[in-house]
Amino acid sequence: MNYRKFKVVITDGDYPTMDPEREILSSIAELVKYDCRSEEDVIRCAWDADGVIVDYAPISRRVIENMPRLKVVSRYGIGVDNVDVEAATERGVIVANVIYDVSPIAEHTIALLLACWRKVMQADKNVRRGAWSYQELMPINLLKSSTVGIIGLGRIGREVAIRLKSFNPRIIAYDPYIKDEVFNEVGVEKVELDYLLTESDAILIHTPLTRETYHLINEEKIRLMKPTAIIVNTARGPIIDRQALYKALKEKWIASAALDVVEGEPLDSNDPLLSLNNLIITPHMAWYSEETIHEIQRKAALNVLKVLKGETPENIVNPEVLRKIR
Repeated sequence: MNYRKFKVVITDGDYPTMDPEREILSSIAELVKYDCRSEEDVIRCAWDADGVIVDYAPISRRVIENMPRLKVVSRYGIGVDNVDVEAATERGVIVANVIYDVSPIAEHTIALLLACWRKVMQADKNVRRGAWSYQELMPINLLKSSTVGIIGLGRIGREVAIRLKSFNPRIIAYDPYIKDEVFNEVGVEKVELDYLLTESDAILIHTPLTRETYHLINEEKIRLMKPTAIIVNTARGPIIDRQALYKALKEKWIASAALDVVEGEPLDSNDPLLSLNNLIITPHMAWYSEETIHEIQRKAALNVLKVLKGETPENIVNPEVLRKIR
């Protein structure tokens, strides 16, 4: 009897080693890693794969239709906006994600918020050029005298709200998909988006990227914000219209912004955003901690293992596909 090992392709990802995935999958699958950036890359490298583990490579309808053996797509992380879930469901392909400890994202959000609020980067630059004075940084108000608005009160938004409470600001939030009981449990005030933008001194984005949230923060919305307001995005870049944000920061419609994500990553070193002195930017690292890397790699591989063994993964994005498979 001929026995063919499954083939699992890691399309992309910058993790330092494949040891966690190899430990889990080596007994039943050949594991291969590539650095795919385009649909063509994925099709060329993974056309005969039974399972795919993906970071940011596009798993589009075209890709899925050109992978006849594909049974499962497992995403390194929570968001699946680079996977055509509808196409996968039609083809009987399970899409799974990784629900991991979001503490690093909450911590990074608070770090960026405080860096903007206390004007840390500007202060550092001033000192380095010989200006040992706080007066150039005025005014800086107490965070507890402010209103902080959170867009998206899912797992990450709630973790951020809990940490914010120690600073004692007024916390308001917008999320049309979260029940009122959750707002009450977390202890934040439920408001509409335009009210949040108008009232907030700091705005924190924690919503997933969907058709509805693409360019949710555009020029019209930014113009509602206070000229002293700051905005922090550790969710997905395209939630903010990049050109509108650049214009707003350059023309001082708002005070500052801090981004861990941008539309069109990675950011080119000559991008105009990097010329702004009222912007802090980090390289999509809010999710990162040493503990988180290991957790994400293991859980992504376990999703694939379970599907190839005929089991249901822990976090399935398209549960309706199970009826089709059965």
